[in-house]
Amino acid sequence: MRRWRALLLAATVALAPVDPPAVAQQAMINAGAWSAYKAKFLDATGRIIDNGNGNISHSEGQGYGMLLAYLAASPADFEQIWYFTRTELLLRDDGLAVWKWDPNVKPHVTDTNNASDGDMLIAYALALAGTAWKRNDYILAASRMAQALLAETVVHAAGHTLLLPGSEGFATTDREDGPVVNPSYWIYEAIPVMAALAPSDAWQKLSEDSLTLLKTMQFGPRKLPAEWVSLSGQPQPAQGFDAEFAYNAIRIPLYLARGGVTDKALLTHLREGMSQDGVPATIDLTTGRPKTVLPDPGYRIVNDVVACVVDGAKLPGSALQFAPALYYPSTLQLLGLAYIGEKHPECL
Repeated sequence: MRRWRALLLAATVALAPVDPPAVAQQAMINAGAWSAYKAKFLDATGRIIDNGNGNISHSEGQGYGMLLAYLAASPADFEQIWYFTRTELLLRDDGLAVWKWDPNVKPHVTDTNNASDGDMLIAYALALAGTAWKRNDYILAASRMAQALLAETVVHAAGHTLLLPGSEGFATTDREDGPVVNPSYWIYEAIPVMAALAPSDAWQKLSEDSLTLLKTMQFGPRKLPAEWVSLSGQPQPAQGFDAEFAYNAIRIPLYLARGGVTDKALLTHLREGMSQDGVPATIDLTTGRPKTVLPDPGYRIVNDVVACVVDGAKLPGSALQFAPALYYPSTLQLLGLAYIGEKHPECL
């Protein structure tokens, strides 16, 4: 396991510096904000509750919860969330997590497909926590998931190395317009850690190709990426999905910034395209019209982060005040605050 730790230390040093053993981990999320998040979304079983989506839980939410617990320097909360994740979602034979757990039906899992972003978030959080807290069991679990992701969802198709959104339903053999990808699933900061966990040149190619493809996904009057994109020919919105820049796509600029992608032209283009009067919105790509304007500070912080990275602008006071209401924007707000606190404290 020493080899994994050395690799992970090298891969994550720029993202999550590991303190010497005698020094406590520095929390990137303050205790008050983390307590408020837990009170709203974490139940006693370790389940992160998506209260904007029928109170379901999913691999994405569990991965986010584990990452936030790590950033809050809370090993006990991390273990609680990981316990639910491994006992209730790691049900597949290939080592990946089922994507959805529904408290309103029995059995709670009715769709056993995975979601590759959820798997990557879980593996990433395990790797960071295992390295910082000297938990070899976390590192081993992370390496198994990274190896499964590489085997099941990282493919070479349409001339590129791609991350399929799930192991089933998105490949060229599954759909006439396949392969289909979701650019909001590309967690740039986690890909180097996956490469340390499951060594392969494919990870570097995936990182490079994902960024190249994102720049070509310019649909409709606002030239924005769709949430679901067919790569069977020239990139285009995938069949059977709304042609929209939707809720999940809002996080793309945040993922770019957290992943160290500081392409000012790209970040500015996304911020301007996804905003209506400066406020993030979901966008109908066909007409360019906003569908839902999203004034929650958790959505707005994505634009605030971009403004900091591009222009050095300070975050507004509203971004610094954390009052969780809905799971998804609240999660984005904490990820944004943690990033700014670590990488751009001058913007606070």
